[in-house]
Amino acid sequence: MSLGGGAGIQADLRTFAFHCVHGTSAITCITAQNTLGVTRVDAMAPDAVVAQIQAVVEDIGVDAAKTGMLLNQGIIAAVAEQVGLLQAKNQMRNLVVDPVMVSRTGVQLIDGDAVKTLCHDLIPKAALVTPNRYEAQILTGLEINSLDGMKSAAEIIYRDFNIAVLIKGGGMEGDLRGIDIWFDGEKLEILTTKLVDTKNTHGTGCTLSSAIAANLAQGENLFTSVQKAKNYVTTALKYSLNIGAGQGPVGHFYPLLEEAVGSGSIKNNPQFSMPNF
Repeated sequence: MSLGGGAGIQADLRTFAFHCVHGTSAITCITAQNTLGVTRVDAMAPDAVVAQIQAVVEDIGVDAAKTGMLLNQGIIAAVAEQVGLLQAKNQMRNLVVDPVMVSRTGVQLIDGDAVKTLCHDLIPKAALVTPNRYEAQILTGLEINSLDGMKSAAEIIYRDFNIAVLIKGGGMEGDLRGIDIWFDGEKLEILTTKLVDTKNTHGTGCTLSSAIAANLAQGENLFTSVQKAKNYVTTALKYSLNIGAGQGPVGHFYPLLEEAVGSGSIKNNPQFSMPNF
């Protein structure tokens, strides 16, 4: 849960709302953060996370799910166990794992034991895993500096986990920035969109995985869900919010911002980044 409102649960719920699906949540940790960074992280007790998952599933149900920041080995193990139990009962389908291990700037966020549990217990239960460049390096042992490196990493991750993979290129440099690689064992695709020139990219990873899950919940297949989610994130970046002194969040509800831009009501307002088409 991000108290700055740019990532985490807040970004997830905004994305779900945009896609007209009802979002529920199990909060795993609370961060004190803003556009400049994170100053404190407090983990929930694993049994509290389990109770949240059970409360939602027993009453509302789950058409698709995503994971985000799972801070430690205990939380990861608890979530993985619940996913396994629910999948055995056909009560949890379409799991998207955003393996939040390393930030897009290369800062490792969880320790080695947590990484091992994530790889061994949770990722194999997913339909899709969405690592960034640095997370893909951890999952494969490769040094990823090129398009061929991204392709090789995608193939290795599929081989090792037997699930579809989307390697995100937001942390790549030069012409590779923003290029993603999809591989599902049969189809290897290079996914590109027009690069948006903005510093306000906070929450893009959370938003992408949430948009994929939302499309899955609406009955789209996995690859179509990924394509639609990537297009959504790209447009939201065009309307990113220039708030705070660091990296602002994407504009999740960009149709409202488009309307405001068109009417002139936010013209020259420094809180909004004007779209860069």
